[in-house]
Amino acid sequence: MKIVRIERVVRMAVKNLAQYKMRAGLTVLGIIFGVCSVVAMLSVGEGASREIQEKLQQQGSRNIWLASEKLPEEQLSGGQTSGNRIAIYGLTYDDAGKFSRIVPNLESLTPAKKVRLDVRFQDRSKETEIVATTPWCAEIKNLRILAGRFISPRDMEEGAPVCVVGARLARTLFAAYDPIDKNMKVGSDVYRVVGVVADKFSTPEFQNKPPWFVGDEEQVYVPLRTYVQRNGDMFVRFGGGASTMEKVELHEIILTLREQDHVMQAAEVVRNVLRSNHDREDYQIKVPLQLIRQTQETRRLFNIVLGSIAAISLIVGGIGIMNIMLATVSERTREIGIRRALGARRRDIVAQFLVETLVLSISGGLIGLLGGVIIPKTITFLTDVRTVLTPLSFIIAFGVSVAVGIIFGLYPARRAALMDPIEALRHE
Repeated sequence: MKIVRIERVVRMAVKNLAQYKMRAGLTVLGIIFGVCSVVAMLSVGEGASREIQEKLQQQGSRNIWLASEKLPEEQLSGGQTSGNRIAIYGLTYDDAGKFSRIVPNLESLTPAKKVRLDVRFQDRSKETEIVATTPWCAEIKNLRILAGRFISPRDMEEGAPVCVVGARLARTLFAAYDPIDKNMKVGSDVYRVVGVVADKFSTPEFQNKPPWFVGDEEQVYVPLRTYVQRNGDMFVRFGGGASTMEKVELHEIILTLREQDHVMQAAEVVRNVLRSNHDREDYQIKVPLQLIRQTQETRRLFNIVLGSIAAISLIVGGIGIMNIMLATVSERTREIGIRRALGARRRDIVAQFLVETLVLSISGGLIGLLGGVIIPKTITFLTDVRTVLTPLSFIIAFGVSVAVGIIFGLYPARRAALMDPIEALRHE
């Protein structure tokens, strides 16, 4: 019996609203725009935060990244020789040695030197970044082996003149040639290509193309020992009519901990070692885990702000619902009086008008959810801005639209129920 009664009330609500099609349609439109705004804004915020988090995750939540930083000229150590200045700064082999001995729960330590040099194969050349590093760099930096192999421990021990090139650089220098086992010049030295790599997060391979056809990696990786034996730690920068000699032992050190829980403790040990080894702060410390946690908190606040802004449009839609229902109550005063005279209770009147507001808010909410799917997809298609639709955004948007309908429909419904039946019957 209750189901039949509810069905009858809903049918009556739809019939009453159909008498004011234009007014009801405009009211529903406000709810539709509000729900669309909530879903679209939350999807844009979610997309942006996930993109940032993925980039941080690529750096590893168990890693601590250290980088040499060149300070302003007046703060650098060094001397003046024949009009040329020697700048000495950054991370040292001693730093790496101390980290390997005293950092607790250390799984691996990956040092690297980074310089920009011209690389050449036949008549093609390009200036790119050379990374002199160790065999486990590929795993730490999430590199994908597309062809051949990465630097091996044997290459390190023997100081072998081998290199691994990025996929984009392989396409630029070697074109249709298979780069594996080809000799290429790196600066003034000759290295044999043993592998091609790309970022693990790059697009998948294309059909009927060489494996190195995909990826944006342009760096060249060489064994650290090989580079140091051939070039040492000193390099020269040219510019402004003068040359600057710089001595940097290590440009980067990546420490990987066995467990994520030990990262913050290890980071404090690293800071203490660097403070004792350096008389000035010519280094940077980056802890991805700390950044990930900060990003998660920022993401939460960002979604709250965006959702709140979008919810304002739903409140405006709710005001529209209240407006139409107050007008309806005024126009149907005599009808309310007749129903009360025939035995309808106050709660029956409240139910009737609340159901009408729910019909408006639910129908607007459902149509708005459809628009909330289309708008983010359109934004991504037209602007390449990443958007992510989540079930939570749909639940929040639809839930708020229904809540708005109930809250803003409650006052007109109670006003109708509290009318005096005699006065209502006298109303013309």
